[in-house]
Formats: sequence, structure tokens, C-alpha cells
Amino acid sequence: MDYDVIIVGGGVAGLTAAAYLARAGYATLLCEKQAVCGGLVNTFERDGFVYDGGIRALENSGILFPMLKDLGLDIAFVRNTVTIGIEDRVIRVNSVDSIANYQALLTELYPESSREIAMIIEQICRIMRYMEIQYGINNPIFLDPKADREYFAKVILPWMFKYALTIGKVNALKEPVVDHLRRFTQNQNLLDIITQHFFEATPAFFALSYFSLYLDYYYPLGGNGTLTRELAEFVRSHQGTIRTHTEVVSVDPSNRCIQDAAGNTYSYRNLIWAADLKLLYRVLDLEALDDESTKQAIRQRRTALMDKRGGDSVLTVYLAVDMDPHYFRDRASEHFFYTPRREGQSKAGPLPVDKPREAIEAWLKAFFALTTYEISCPVLRDASLAPPGKTGLIVSMLFDYTLTRQIQEMGWYDDFKHMSETAMVDTLDGSIFPGIKDAILDAFSSTPLTLAQVTGNSEGAITGWSFTNDPVPAESRLPKVVASVRTPIPGVFQAGQWTFSPSGFPTAILSGKLAADQVRKALKRS
Repeated sequence: MDYDVIIVGGGVAGLTAAAYLARAGYATLLCEKQAVCGGLVNTFERDGFVYDGGIRALENSGILFPMLKDLGLDIAFVRNTVTIGIEDRVIRVNSVDSIANYQALLTELYPESSREIAMIIEQICRIMRYMEIQYGINNPIFLDPKADREYFAKVILPWMFKYALTIGKVNALKEPVVDHLRRFTQNQNLLDIITQHFFEATPAFFALSYFSLYLDYYYPLGGNGTLTRELAEFVRSHQGTIRTHTEVVSVDPSNRCIQDAAGNTYSYRNLIWAADLKLLYRVLDLEALDDESTKQAIRQRRTALMDKRGGDSVLTVYLAVDMDPHYFRDRASEHFFYTPRREGQSKAGPLPVDKPREAIEAWLKAFFALTTYEISCPVLRDASLAPPGKTGLIVSMLFDYTLTRQIQEMGWYDDFKHMSETAMVDTLDGSIFPGIKDAILDAFSSTPLTLAQVTGNSEGAITGWSFTNDPVPAESRLPKVVASVRTPIPGVFQAGQWTFSPSGFPTAILSGKLAADQVRKALKRS
């Protein structure tokens, strides 16, 4: 069958694009290699416990809720309260004023750096004000200029002037956050505690604005996968076609067709690639293209991408615990960033790549005791997500893909997973959650290799390109975000986390909508 548009990749970006194009009446096919759509926005059940397999909560950022309103999707959300803990001290992030509690917490732990902490907090507050202007409106791409004329006049136009005054200040803060903070302190433990749960080389403007983003987290009842299930159902209800278990292995831009692993061929007028971007250029068939300049542009883009790395990945342990949810609510909240010791993870030493097993195990033991854990408790948001009187926990940390792959190649991958599960539980049992070790009913884990296999993302990345790439092979200028979805390949657009940097959940939705808009314009022209 011929389609107006084929979308490859059933994550939130691909689903967003498919929803808008199917609603507009175009013959739409979405291909997803897994059994279900969702990508990093998914929820699964195991023995009565419900877990989120990707991100832990959803940021609005003026994008999620306007998109849902525009599509007419009614999904019930609850607020997602974040807590931050170090050792036995925990603070709740209830408002921007909670930054004062964060300052008091850091000052209590590092009294010798109290003046430096005050300067850092002042810097964080300044950057938060800049980013509030950047993301403090409903994104106009989801609005109707006619129906929302008053909003454009009273909100969007004044915002444009504020944005013009701050964009230069934001662009001046693109250096890595650790380098930026070294202007204020040389206390390595303090630097680690503030930054070690951010991706390597995260720009200062992005990392230091995150305190305010914690206030913008929401959680759909039923789990994060509720969102992607509703989007998939919307596509089908508007006569869009979704084919799961469909891995695309070839793209022929000359004949405008794709082929899946089963040998099926599908023709398109336009294609949106919402999967791993390196894969697109690996499976692209250029031979039949006539225009040599186009072929050259595509080859240059392919060369520019192939040595670039995906961003940080995650090691996650899923726990079913025979403990009442109130135990965890009394100590933290449903979304908890916890560091067990005031010494930063730099104390563990450099990453032991290419080291023997004994050295890696010693490093892991130190690392698990020092790193920052992101702990999610779904049942505290929705009581139906665990059996009565019991709790499911998702405990994760940033972890290196290359080291994980090396461990697999050395032949002790299963031992590593078991060691990780044991070390995480021991750390939590000996600190913030005493007694949890003896209450565990079930424990299992996923690694960066798991994420790479399930999502197809290079290096198991969870937010697109690594900030360590020089240059990052994606558009990063907000005024140029519309152009970010274009590719040098005729009839092919891109969407998803590889499209714009910094990436994330809201940006994926935005790129899906932008790609859909570009396809609609192309189809109208043709």
C-alpha cells in the first residue's frame, strides 16, 4: 500500500507526528520494532506491581498539556512532588522558595564552603529566571492563531520581547556545568553533589535551571505509558495504521519506499524518521539517487554522525517490597533524588574502562556507595499500581554504556547485574530505607545494554547526543528549532531526541509536531 507518510519509531515523537497527520486525514503508517509503542515513555506490570520502564515523570514545559488539549485527549494527571536527600537529610521541592532549603542543606553539609554555596545559589536563581522566560508559556505551535488570538496578543507578543532580552544571556551559559561552577568553588565534593546526577558536560544553563523544572513534573494515572497508549489509540481511531514488530532495515529515497526485516515493502510520499539517527544513515540506499550534490550532502551528514556518541545511559533496579507505601512517603516522596554520602562520586576514581574484573568490581563498590540515585515510587502517585500494603520501587543511576559492554564482553554480565542489585539494596538499607533488604519480594534490573536493545538508541542514550561531542550534531538554537527537523534526504524529515539539543521528553513532542507540520506543507505543495 502507498502512504502519504510513514513514520519510523513509535516513541512519543513518532506518536505525536502520527497523531497530527492521521487527524489531518493523511494515510499514515507508523512502524515500531517492539511489541508496543512508547519507547522511553512506557509502563509495564509484573506480579501485580506496575513500573515505568523509561522516564519517571513527565515535564509539561508548555508543551505536553497544550498538545493534549489540541488533540482533545483527556488524561488524568497528578502532581509529581520531588524530594532531594543527602545522607539522612531530606527536603521537599514545593516551590521556587524551596531553593533556600537546598542552600541550608548544602551549607549544613559543607560549612567551610558556605560563602561559595551562597554565590552558587544566587547563580542558580538567576538562571532559573532566564529559563522561566524560555519555557514559561504555552508553546504557540500547538495554538490556533485565530481561535487563540487573545493569547497571542496578551501573552506571546510580550514574551517575545522578554525572550529577545534573555537569549543572549542563556547562550553565554553553554559551557559544561562543572566548569561553570568551578568559577565559584574548588570543593570537589560540593561540585559532585550538585552535578553528578546530570549528564556529562551538561550545559550550565540547562543543569542549573533544573530546580524549577522539578516543579513542572506530572504523572498520568496508570503510569507514564498511559500517555503513549492514548496517543496510539488516537492514531488508530483516526484511521492511522500502526505496525509493531516491524523493524525497518532499508530506506530507498529514490523510489520513496522502506523495507522491513520480514521483506515487506511500503511506499511513502514523505517519511519521518523518529528512531536512532545513525541507523537511518546506515540503512539508507543512495545508489539510485540521480542528483550528485544531494548524494554528497547525505554522505557528509552520515560521516558527521558516525563517530558521534549518544548521551548517558541508565542502570536501573526494579524492586517489589513487602512494605507499606506510607513507609516511603514518610521518608521522601514519589520522586526522590538521593545521595547516600556527602562525599561525591569522584572519590570512586576514574571510570575503569579496559581494567581487569577485580579493578572494575572495586570501583563499582565505591561508586554505588557515592552516586546519586533517582528513586521512583509509582504507588505513591496511584494506589492501584501495587498490591495493597506493598510497594514497587524504581531505583536508577546514570551509568556508562562502554563499561557495561566491556563487562559483557569479559563474560560476567549476569554477575554484574546481580552485584548491582545487591549493592543498591545494601546502600539503601544502610541509609535512608533501613529494613528494605529483608522485605524484598522481587528484584530485577536493566542496564545501558538493555536500553540500547529495546529502544535502538546508540549507546543506550536516554536524551539524544552526548554533550561531549564536538560539535554536538544537532541544532541547539531555539529560534532555529523548526529547521531542526529537516534532513538532506529528499522527502525525509527527522523527529525525536536526536533532533535538537538539549533533548528531552518535551522536545521530543515538539519535534514530532514540527515534523508533522513540515510533512503537511510538503504534501500540500505536491
